Amino acid sequence: MVEYLALEEILDEIRSIPSVYEATVVSRSGMHIAGDSPKGVHLETFVAMSAILLGAAETATAELKDKLQFVSVELARGRMVLVSAGSRALLVLTASKDLSITDLADKAKEFAAKIEGKI
Repeated sequence: MVEYLALEEILDEIRSIPSVYEATVVSRSGMHIAGDSPKGVHLETFVAMSAILLGAAETATAELKDKLQFVSVELARGRMVLVSAGSRALLVLTASKDLSITDLADKAKEFAAKIEGKI
């Protein structure tokens, strides 16, 4: 059972990081669980493609006999990081370029571990 109140508290904590724009929890099947998406995007498309992106990267790295740490997408005005939040979900963060990709990924993994226990 998803603990929505606990998820929202975790997402609020993530959003308090000055460089983070949005934080979204997505099911592995591509459904929105909690959080927000970037303004002006079609939510269903954003979450579905995020799940596909992380899933494809995990499949590709499994062929290498290695474990995926995170997926980063460099954008013109920012960046996006996707990390696994267990077997049922993933966490997608969008952020400014003020935060290094390593720092953003480390924070994402830290919060994904918290989210994993709530889904």
